[in-house]
Amino acid sequence: MFDTYAKLAEKALTDQAPTAEEALWILDGEDVDLLLLLQAAFEPRRKYFGREVTVQVLNNVQNGLCPEDCGYCAQSNVTEAEVREYPIKSDEEIFAEAEDAARGGAYRYCMALSGRGPSLSRAKRLASLIRRLKKEYGMEICLSAGIMGDKQAEVLAEAGLDRLNHNLNTSESHYEEICTTHDWNDRVQTLEAARRQGIETCSGMIIGLGETSKDIVEVAFKLLELDTPSIPINFLIPIEGNPVQEDGSLTPERCLRTLCLMRLVNPRAEIRMAGGREGHLRGLQSLGLYPANSLFVGGYLTTQGDPFTETYAMIADAGFTVQPQAGHDQPAPREEDRIRFQIPRGGDLIKPDIARITE
Repeated sequence: MFDTYAKLAEKALTDQAPTAEEALWILDGEDVDLLLLLQAAFEPRRKYFGREVTVQVLNNVQNGLCPEDCGYCAQSNVTEAEVREYPIKSDEEIFAEAEDAARGGAYRYCMALSGRGPSLSRAKRLASLIRRLKKEYGMEICLSAGIMGDKQAEVLAEAGLDRLNHNLNTSESHYEEICTTHDWNDRVQTLEAARRQGIETCSGMIIGLGETSKDIVEVAFKLLELDTPSIPINFLIPIEGNPVQEDGSLTPERCLRTLCLMRLVNPRAEIRMAGGREGHLRGLQSLGLYPANSLFVGGYLTTQGDPFTETYAMIADAGFTVQPQAGHDQPAPREEDRIRFQIPRGGDLIKPDIARITE
């Protein structure tokens, strides 16, 4: 029995992906020992990232007003969810929230804008913001702004953007079940445009959308093919008013198995426990740190998450440490800052209905 898990770990340590059969077994095998699987996934995680956890803050700098029909999203043009719509925030608001993130100990500050994608003029404004943010706070900057091409990516690359996020969300064959106003290849082409301009890519998926295990495996291997250095795994938060609701598949074990699969297929990537980790992993959240080495804190695009204090306590209790901010020696923010900046500004976040998630 131990040989199976040792083989998976050894493959990952030597940059060999599991076979498709092994990948499906990781997700569905009835004889999988979860703790042994977690240990197998921890071996490459420990090799490339030690016991550090990268903490990131996500700032929704433009909310709603989106023409796309992504059925899982409370900002889409088909949702009936009650979220406050607003155009892009002022520079002052964005910088105030960046300061909160920096003082809270975030390693990376992630700005997200709703909408199909930025015009060239919008990309230039974002580039100006990125230059100032990097100069003043030293945090790495990630941007999620929708579909874009080489011209927008070039402008952002020249500004020093560290990462561009554009999630695949699900497999190509399942994509039309969750969105029809753009296709899966539009997302792949955005990632390829970023890579051509020398920007690191960040791309992952949402599980719980009615996908099969084969869909999850397909995404894991596509991200490997794209050499994706940052992979967020979201666990669908069911928001009342959205057409796509959580499909009932997301037990804590299912979530952990998916994180393990992503680590074993993409051993060198930053694997992130992203949206929905609090409600779906519940008491097993700390076990997610064995395959994953990154997480968001405070909240997601439209929903609240755990505050800094609770997240840092979970990390420490599990025997892991917070990755220091770039250019700083301290491994974590001061205690007074942890308490003050429990949830980043830019509120209007929906508090997830945990009863609906766990029922």
